[in-house]
Amino acid sequence: MSELKTLPNDGNVLKFLRSVEDEQRRQDAISLLEIFKKATGLPPKLWGSSIVGYGMYHYKSERSRQEGDWPLVGFSPRKQNLTIYVMPGTEHYKEQLERLGKHTTSKGSCIYIKRLGDVDTDILQEILADSVKRMKELYPSSS
Repeated sequence: MSELKTLPNDGNVLKFLRSVEDEQRRQDAISLLEIFKKATGLPPKLWGSSIVGYGMYHYKSERSRQEGDWPLVGFSPRKQNLTIYVMPGTEHYKEQLERLGKHTTSKGSCIYIKRLGDVDTDILQEILADSVKRMKELYPSSS
């Protein structure tokens, strides 16, 4: 069984976000800190080298023997877009996503946004808050 490479660490979240090359993406990522704080009430933590995560749950895969820890929600300022992670899966947020604004999603848990100004941040906060609530119900020992 392989070890997970994306683990929480003591890296400086703000220093990481300030190192994002693209100015617009950097400013959007720094703005996401406040949006996530309002939505989750949790402190940000650097996961691996490029994910800002909030909270944590322990999972065991039903399809393999893999298990590990992962953030309840998070984001990453990727080169192509801001990636928002909503761990219960995007399928739970169809109605909110229709009102969110310009974005795309993965079949799993990712919402991709080119610019934060393209979306309604109140709806994004609603999605994030519900995602944390759902994950804490699914994984009662989560933090």
